[in-house]
Amino acid sequence: MNTLNTAEIAPYAPDPDMNEVVGRDDLLLLTLDTLRYDVAAELAEAGQLPTLSACLPGGRWERRHAPGNFTYASHQAIFAGFLPTPAAPGPHPRLFAAQFGGSETTVERTFVFDAPDLVTALAGRGYHTVCIGGVGFFNKQAALGSVLPGLFAESHWAPEFSVASPTSFEAQVACAARAVANLPPERRIFLFLNASALHQPNWFYLPGATRDAGDSRATHAAALRYIDRHVGRLFDAMRSRRRCFAIVCSDHGTAYGDDGFTGHRLGHESVWTVPYGHFFLEPDPLEAI
Repeated sequence: MNTLNTAEIAPYAPDPDMNEVVGRDDLLLLTLDTLRYDVAAELAEAGQLPTLSACLPGGRWERRHAPGNFTYASHQAIFAGFLPTPAAPGPHPRLFAAQFGGSETTVERTFVFDAPDLVTALAGRGYHTVCIGGVGFFNKQAALGSVLPGLFAESHWAPEFSVASPTSFEAQVACAARAVANLPPERRIFLFLNASALHQPNWFYLPGATRDAGDSRATHAAALRYIDRHVGRLFDAMRSRRRCFAIVCSDHGTAYGDDGFTGHRLGHESVWTVPYGHFFLEPDPLEAI
């Protein structure tokens, strides 16, 4: 039986004042679809995520609880301002929040918006909003798969971004870099990328694994190492124009036989416990010379 390490960890540093960040910096939201907290934490501790660990505060993930137990529900919550919640007693102030009477998680440094979702609110503040889709809820092939990308001014999905492609994240990063490069330098950007590589099937990221044997925590970990090998190009694109505030997190985890459970859209700790990190990507000073 697989079990999660539920030991308490020290809290992150105080959140930035998002009323200063919004309007000044570019914004990146990278959701690593289906990533389990325990796998992410183990790889970071073992030094197997050099790019992500170099950006995460203290080189580690923060342990949080997902706002939903599958992609659609979680992203609807995230786009309403409900990012994964720190896995410790709260209340916990939020970075973004829609105006809502009686909210106990809205503080002075929260960016409060009067709009149905964060994407619309940022567009109203002059941001060009871009969605790089991954899993099926972003594929725009049917009405349901069009809801989330429909929030954005610009959205992209292609078969090479999907869960079936062993080079999905590379293709998504290339698309994101083009979107950034095509935008006038003075225009702020909010770029959202839903990375599909960790979602099943992911057996093909681990040398020697087979389709017949299927996915496992080991192949899930191999998919995260694949993400780490290519995420630097995404970070470089987002810092190429100005400072960027980045949020990297999972939308939910997934079970690989934990207590007999497999998959997600169910209430198990492997599903509701997710990794989270936010940080600034500073522009390369040499680029300004």
